[in-house]
Amino acid sequence: MKIKLFFVALGIALTATTISANAQKAYTQGLITMIGDMNGQPTTMKAYFSPDSAALTFQAGPAAIKILSNAAKTYFAVVVDVPSFSVKKAAIANPDEVDQMKAALPKFTFAPTTETKQISGFNCKKVVATDAKDNKTYDVWVTNDITLPPSAGSDLYAGAGGVPIQYTSFNRGQASVITVTAISDEKAPAGTFGFSADYDKITMDDLKAMSGGN
Repeated sequence: MKIKLFFVALGIALTATTISANAQKAYTQGLITMIGDMNGQPTTMKAYFSPDSAALTFQAGPAAIKILSNAAKTYFAVVVDVPSFSVKKAAIANPDEVDQMKAALPKFTFAPTTETKQISGFNCKKVVATDAKDNKTYDVWVTNDITLPPSAGSDLYAGAGGVPIQYTSFNRGQASVITVTAISDEKAPAGTFGFSADYDKITMDDLKAMSGGN
């Protein structure tokens, strides 16, 4: 089972969307649907959010993956459910691991451009993000049509000037272009932002061992 995909998805949780100013619609809770290329596989993901929590969910082969985080991005848990193998695991990152994940992210400066286009029905403008660590640049398409709560955001694109609709996610040396396809105020099902007591709690190192060290 290709559960190493959740490490790519963890980068999405870290670098997802962010708050914008002067917006037309303000969401306090809802659902973000997005698509990204993970290890060469197009993957559809759903990110539920509330004022203080977020849960990124997707399917990786037989495994249902859920990545939980809080608004401050100080808590991360990877919840893995593989019914065909009777596997129910929940890996919780410790504070040092959270700090290491954040430290590994790019340090961006942003330069707005005059380019505009519609993506998934959102009016977007292009911003060029430059990583101060290696001077690599990335195109980020942001919108001011909406705002999202801190739980659905991160510091990585906080200076981009809008909510990223098409952007690059980073984790463990991998980069993936993410495109938001829809945002709604659909309420998260009960239990979305947690996991039940029948999940075995493991460490992130345990999780890496399950995925062959990746």
